[in-house]
Amino acid sequence: MAGGRGEGCGGKRVISVTALICVLAVAGVVVTMPGTAYAEPKPPRTLEDVHKEVEGLYRQAEAATDAYNAAGEAQRRQEKSITEIAKSAAEAQERMNRLRNQAGSLARAQYRDGTLPPQARLLLSGSPESFFDGVALTHKGQAATRGLITQVAAVQKTLDGYAKAAGERWKTLDGERRKKEGAKKQIEAKLAAAKELESKLEEKEKERLRQLEEERARQAQQKWLASDAVKGVALKGSGAATAEGRRAVDFAAAQIGKNYVWGAEGPDTYDCSGLTLKAWAAAGRAIPRTSQDQWRQLPKIGLKDMRPGDLIIYFADASHVGVYVGDGAIVHAPRPGRQVTVAGAGSMPVLGVVRPG
Repeated sequence: MAGGRGEGCGGKRVISVTALICVLAVAGVVVTMPGTAYAEPKPPRTLEDVHKEVEGLYRQAEAATDAYNAAGEAQRRQEKSITEIAKSAAEAQERMNRLRNQAGSLARAQYRDGTLPPQARLLLSGSPESFFDGVALTHKGQAATRGLITQVAAVQKTLDGYAKAAGERWKTLDGERRKKEGAKKQIEAKLAAAKELESKLEEKEKERLRQLEEERARQAQQKWLASDAVKGVALKGSGAATAEGRRAVDFAAAQIGKNYVWGAEGPDTYDCSGLTLKAWAAAGRAIPRTSQDQWRQLPKIGLKDMRPGDLIIYFADASHVGVYVGDGAIVHAPRPGRQVTVAGAGSMPVLGVVRPG
């Protein structure tokens, strides 16, 4: 029968669709059915890829830590400002109460003295002189009253200003709190993502990842030492430091081995700018809290002029900082999961150098 045995036009056998796909698959031809999508298989992730991703996440967490610290500083400033405003407002209110008491006493005295018309007071007075003395005193009392009214109005205006200022400060404070909370969530999210990536590695891979990190740092340091920007300066020892610089270096060195914790200022844990903040506090100098503010506000120094105690700022966003200790090295708090340590001053991209004192 025609077509009963799977034959088509001209008597040739028609190969089934399924059979054709099998043949093409064996031949290495990729076949997709209508309505289906084909995606090239992703190449396996190398340890280098993991390293880049983990480091990127930790860098983002550190940048968010700077934002967290900055918001915390702004919050403390606003809280201090509100406290000062409240104190000033309380003093102004006390003055207002005194003025009102004085105004009340004057009003009562004038009421007692002003019950009779001037003609009657002239007739009842012992002499014209005493009458005119009384008129003069009345004028003085009226002038004093006007003066009190003016003072009361001025103090009230001051109180209104304090109330407005306090309201504005509270709004700013609320904004800084929100920034701080947002930065905290970002830090926690980035750290969790980095830890999840690392947790998927076997122990030998984790060790290899650490070695890869150290090798990258060594290569960057060698390149930095060989650059024209630092020839001759990298080997300046601690003898080039000022007395303050040596105290800052000694403090930083004494913290080696302590854990990095974001937002920490010691004494047991530090983040990068928390360490530099306390190092220079030990030297008797107050400096800004964050690495970004340290970069913006402290005097900038050329690389060839730097000396131990100076702060080296890293990355284009100024999100990391370390204390230069001489001999081409820094002491810094690297990142979560690491401890305060000595590292090559050129092991990370240098933005510049600042000098607290």
